[in-house]
Amino acid sequence: MPMTSPSSASDEVRPSATDGAQSVRRAGDPTASRAGIRDTGAGIRGTGAPSLSGGRGPTVPQAALGAPGRTGVLPPAHTALICVALPGLAVSTDEGQLNGRGLEGIYRAGRRLLSRCRLSVAGREPLPVQARMVAADVVRFVGTLRVAPDAGPDPDVVVERTRHAEGTERITLRSSSPRTVRLPVEIALGTDLAELGSIASGRPGPELAPSVHAAGLRWSSATGHAAVTADPPPADALASAGLLRWEAELPPGGTWSVELRVRLDGAGPTRAVGRGAASPFAPARAVSDRLGAEALLRTSVEDLQALLLRDPRHPTDIHLAAGAPWRCGLAPADALVAARMTLPLGTRLAVGTLRTLARTQLTGPGPRAGLIPGPLRDAGPHLPPGCTATEATLLFPVLLAEARRWGLPEQEVEELLPAAERCLEWLRTTVGDGTYLSDAQPTGPLRCETQAHAHRAALLGADLLDAYGRTGGLGLRQWAHAMRTAFRDDFWADDLGGGRPAAARAPDGRLATHLGSSAAHLLDTGLLGSGESAPGLLDKVRTEQLARLLGSPAMDSGWGLRSLGAKEAAYNPFGHRAGAVRVQETAVAVAGLAAAGYEKEAASLLCGAFAAAQSFGHRLPDMYAGEQRTEGSTPLPHPAASRPAAVSAAAGVLLLSTLAGIRPDAPARTVTLRPFRAAPLGEIALTGLRISGAPFSVRVSRLGLAMVEEAGDGLQLGL
Repeated sequence: MPMTSPSSASDEVRPSATDGAQSVRRAGDPTASRAGIRDTGAGIRGTGAPSLSGGRGPTVPQAALGAPGRTGVLPPAHTALICVALPGLAVSTDEGQLNGRGLEGIYRAGRRLLSRCRLSVAGREPLPVQARMVAADVVRFVGTLRVAPDAGPDPDVVVERTRHAEGTERITLRSSSPRTVRLPVEIALGTDLAELGSIASGRPGPELAPSVHAAGLRWSSATGHAAVTADPPPADALASAGLLRWEAELPPGGTWSVELRVRLDGAGPTRAVGRGAASPFAPARAVSDRLGAEALLRTSVEDLQALLLRDPRHPTDIHLAAGAPWRCGLAPADALVAARMTLPLGTRLAVGTLRTLARTQLTGPGPRAGLIPGPLRDAGPHLPPGCTATEATLLFPVLLAEARRWGLPEQEVEELLPAAERCLEWLRTTVGDGTYLSDAQPTGPLRCETQAHAHRAALLGADLLDAYGRTGGLGLRQWAHAMRTAFRDDFWADDLGGGRPAAARAPDGRLATHLGSSAAHLLDTGLLGSGESAPGLLDKVRTEQLARLLGSPAMDSGWGLRSLGAKEAAYNPFGHRAGAVRVQETAVAVAGLAAAGYEKEAASLLCGAFAAAQSFGHRLPDMYAGEQRTEGSTPLPHPAASRPAAVSAAAGVLLLSTLAGIRPDAPARTVTLRPFRAAPLGEIALTGLRISGAPFSVRVSRLGLAMVEEAGDGLQLGL
């Protein structure tokens, strides 16, 4: 039965004093923190001012998400072409023109600098023929025109527009006419200088009046100034119409070009973090018998690069924004999850993320000491919202422990160890003499997923503490053992089908027995030394039953793992936690099932997600509809999905690296391989990965045999 508390069913969700977040408007938030949550040290508040350049990021007011009693509809993003190179963002339709509708525009630091950019040539708009993402931050549009009166049905001018997230656009006209043509070119420009949150709420504000400025136009408001300059300068600039004009002369077979530069007036150029000289990601490649593996890895890394941010006060520390267009700022839990999934590409992102979040950690006396603040997150129709602060606090020591296994230098581990100790102390203090880690609200349910996170944090944290001669490891292991023993009975619901893990347990002992993708976290036990996984909360028999359930048609949509089983009450294939496929949890399930030895179920989910990635041009959204896959069908996009998203791009890395089953133990100078024996993508070679900073390459044959092709000096193959 549902465990929705009165507060979770209302418009307001208010956590308890022990939670890391303050109140947040709830309205079926599809991706965790779109309500505009900002940690201020003294608390967390809603904010209407996005910040794509810093660590907190954009806010999309909850009015845009359809909260009860509120107006405003979140603009659809599933058909948009989204270029990202934070703090820059460009959102376009496939026609290429910017019309100022919906989210269209060029943004910097969460403010729309240009909302309208309409091109006409000889008094006509080009006919759109193709729109294509060239890279994560570049989109190319091609249109055609017939300008010669005797040209017949064939176009004789091709118009190419290349738009960059950083705020530049190059427009090129190419003539096929046998004679010189002279064409008037006009570009109509406009902006409202609105914030992303206001635009998403349907409240962008009026278009501003421009003034002629240098080789272009300039707009001003109380909150800032924006300018567009053109090279070559226009022959005419009409401020009253927001219009720039040229007379283009194209000889036979010739070209004419103009470049527009959009910028915050007075701000100067700001280089995107991902365009820095030193990437945190190794130049990895994937080559497989199945077409698309290389493209998936390449696109995933490009998207991760595009979502990189710097800690403004510590610019050497980088982390990932949650996703575009809605969540271009730091979401602590998502940043940690993505950094963990990308450890095969190196540890620099992990250490930057950990350092950034360590500086947000609550200190001082009190029950919240050690907590890493984070917003509440909707948990679907059966449970009240959960707390991402709890998840982030438990993920911190896990990421540090596993980054050490992948080769994070000892000095950097020791630097971050005190913050990890505070996370573990918060865990033990919050649990107290109890068996389980409670929900964010004292009267809320005990979540199965939270217990899995806490159990993993305790075991990997104890391993970390022991490695550095710190105390506390024994107590964590003892508590984890006691919880593991009790969990197998307390969180298991027997039925005629063999039973299932409960999603949550109420204080009075009632179980929420709906089956959702959060159960996959029971399989994610974490990496210990010598290539061994930490023990899970379920015994072998119940792990086998869970594998069977996750591989059933009710959960496996053919495109990945549904967030709620198709046979459960309130199932909705478009429900972000009520039936849609969430790529992150699909990847977690694939890795966990493979590690537990259930390759058939893992391979089915992996191949489904792989097929979905091909349908989405290898740029996986964070979610898509959980409709059942049929012959010749394609996955249905979710109109509110983030694309790109940090967790889905990182999931692409995890899905491919799981095929080789790489389990490093850098302190012991060993690496163990547990590849898929069934080789679901055929032979695959992963090259240019990193262990201890050195290149690592592995090949898995069609027979499921793994062979190391490149490794650092002294690295030995474990058993």
